[in-house]
This record gives sequence, structure tokens and C-alpha cells, in this order.
Amino acid sequence: MTTSFERYQKRRLISSYFSVVISISLVLFLLGMLGLLVLNTKKVADHFKEQIALTVYLKDTAKEVEIEQLKKSLAMADYTKSTTYVSKEEAAAAHSEEIGEDFMEFLGYNPLQNSIDVYMNADFVSSEQVDKIAEDLTSKNFVDEVVYDKPLIALLNDNVKKISFWVLVASSVFTFIAVLLINSSIRLAVYSKRFIIKTMQMVGATKGFIRRPFIWQSVKLGLIGAILALIGMAAVLYYLNNSFTELNLLGDIKMLVILFSGIFLMGIVITWISTYFATSRFLNLKTDELYY
Repeated sequence: MTTSFERYQKRRLISSYFSVVISISLVLFLLGMLGLLVLNTKKVADHFKEQIALTVYLKDTAKEVEIEQLKKSLAMADYTKSTTYVSKEEAAAAHSEEIGEDFMEFLGYNPLQNSIDVYMNADFVSSEQVDKIAEDLTSKNFVDEVVYDKPLIALLNDNVKKISFWVLVASSVFTFIAVLLINSSIRLAVYSKRFIIKTMQMVGATKGFIRRPFIWQSVKLGLIGAILALIGMAAVLYYLNNSFTELNLLGDIKMLVILFSGIFLMGIVITWISTYFATSRFLNLKTDELYY
């Protein structure tokens, strides 16, 4: 009978520990993924900004030397990420393919112009800076006009600011919820042993002596939960990096190390603090209050 009861208690204890570890790992995993989102919000926003092209249309009278000089000056400019020169012949071929017929046969000539598509670094993609760049380029006598999607740039910058704000708000709220959930799991685990705590106290054990094994056990559970969460984060990060190589999610190793270390320490610190206060609560209760 005693053996059966001991087996039952052991299974119950393992089940309790398992549920605590799963709770901790899931919460830390979700918190870590939110951290990855926060760290990569700017990177994702920069990626979309750098897809916007500023097109410089050149006059037909532009000399080859002038075009080459402009291409070199644009390539060396701080605001330039990359440039693509599109001749009027290439533009005509692309347009004919797009509409499905050769429009030059109907017109009898090629009305398109040579152009340079300028893709800018994300830090320069704002309405004010792009206006200034466009004004400088237009001032050149062989440049006909500079075209870009001004409303799209304004909308993109406005949405990036809104998204960044709400991501930070969500991160703060979720961090608070994560702490509460882990704390609840630890308190439930300690609650199941409240009579053991009171018994140890009644035979003369000090509060520090009673707390120590509970804190150590919870910290071990926190370590296991954190490790599982980090494994899950690493797997998802690896998958996303392979699926969206242009974002280069593994590029900033230092920030990733800080994030992973933060999640690991959070698993330890939260379980330590939660266990400390949970055991303190039951140590301060009277014996008859343990039943409620």
C-alpha cells in the first residue's frame, strides 16, 4: 500500500513539475519571439523603405560623359544603396512586354527616356530628405525630371512610427503577463507543498532553510523551461532567416546574444522571486489558514 501511494505521489510530483516547465517555456518562448519582433521591426521597415525607387529621367540631349558622371556620383552618394541604369530601348522593350504589343510600331518612334533608378538607404527615405535630393538632381541641366512616390513614402514612415509604438506597448503588456503567468505556476507548485512547509517550520527549521530547497528546485525548473524556450526560438529564427534571406535576421549576432541571454536570465530570476514570495506567504500563515 505504501509503495503504491509513494508511486502515486511521485507521478503527481513529476506531473506538477512537467506542467510548470511547459508553462515557463511557452511563456518565455512567446516573450522571446516578441523580443525578436521588436529587434527586427526597424530592419523590416528598412527593407520596405529600400524598395522605393527614385527615378531620374534624362534628356535626349544628355551627353554620354554627363550620364556616366551622374551614375558615378549617385553610386558614391551617402543616400544611395544601389542604382540601375535603364536605357530608352530597354524601357521600351519592358513596356511592350507589359502591354503585350509593340507600341513603337504604332507611334513610329520611341517616346521614352533614358533613366536611372536610385534605391536609397532607409535612413534617407523621408519626405524632406527625398525632396532635397530630387531638387539637387533636377538642378542639373541634362536631367529632365525626377519622379518618386511621395505619398507612399509619407504613408510608410507614418505607419512605421505607429507600428513601432504599438509593438513596444504590446511588449510591455506581454512582459507583465508573462511574469504573472510564471508566478502563478510557481505558486501553485508551492501551494501543493504548503503542509510540508508548515511541518518543517513547526519542528524548528528556519525560514531560510525551508526556502532554500524550494527556490533551488524552482530555479532548476526555470532553467529547463528557458532552455526549451531558447531551442524553440532558435528553430523559428533559423526557419525565418532561410525563408526571408533579404532580412538577414542572423546578421546582428550581438543583439541576438543579448536577447537569448535576457530570456535565459528571466527564466531564472522570475522563478527565484516567485518562489521566494510564495514560500514566504505560506510561512507566515497560521496552521488553520492552510486549508483555505
